[in-house]
Amino acid sequence: MLQTTLAGEARVSGLGIHGGLPATLTLRPAPADHGVVFRRTDVAGAPIPALATRVCDTRLATVIREGDGPTISTVEHVMAALAGLGVDNAVVEVDGPEVPIMDGCAGEFSAAIEAAGVAQLPDARRYAEIVAPIEVVDGGKRAALVPARRFEMSVEIVFDSPAIGRQQLDLAIAPASFRSELAAARTFGFLHEVEQLRAAGLGRGADLSNTVVVDGDHVMNPETLRRPDDFVRHKALDALGDLALFGHPILGRYEASCSGHALNNALVRAALARSDAWRLVTTNAQA
Repeated sequence: MLQTTLAGEARVSGLGIHGGLPATLTLRPAPADHGVVFRRTDVAGAPIPALATRVCDTRLATVIREGDGPTISTVEHVMAALAGLGVDNAVVEVDGPEVPIMDGCAGEFSAAIEAAGVAQLPDARRYAEIVAPIEVVDGGKRAALVPARRFEMSVEIVFDSPAIGRQQLDLAIAPASFRSELAAARTFGFLHEVEQLRAAGLGRGADLSNTVVVDGDHVMNPETLRRPDDFVRHKALDALGDLALFGHPILGRYEASCSGHALNNALVRAALARSDAWRLVTTNAQA
């Protein structure tokens, strides 16, 4: 297959989930082999390549930075939309420190990308083919990449709350499956965590319109829960965005249990350090 970019400009506006400030994100076309690069338009600073090595914080979201320059937070949902729809090259401009949360998923980013259109470029796409297992473990949490002929995800989550419990998802990722199975799965949190964030001056942009909130054994906003297993679907969405920071689309299977941004980033960094575990190929093994 050939590399892709956007056929035109795409723009969305909303609030940052932590600062609560208005933010506009603009996606622009980019040439072959450019990759995805972020840029802050409100302050001076170097462009930030969307790579795992630029991740500087994973506590509340995936945050990237170039050198000592300004940070951009919550890049995972827009990265998931680009990866899920097969966009290889783009410039992503943000006029503040956070990508807008929108309604808590990748749906509005995906809609904007598809409205702009995806255009092919003349250069061959290069895939990161996993040829040997890579695994990272942190206590009871695990994430791994193993060989497979296409990009697959197997994600498991376990929570004490009866509203979530144990959920599992196994999915081959392609634009059609991304649209129907992952794009609309919204971010979630627990009421006591929201209260703690607010006390720390964070989560100012979070509300029931962009976050599924769990209080004990029930969901506070059940009308916005799009599927009973949206919780694991959103974890898969986050992981897709984190894995996109590999820098190339992956041919392999992602397997995770109770993983999150930190472990996902550790997995990609571990893979990049293992030259024996993956190789670049230009033949699409899915064909």
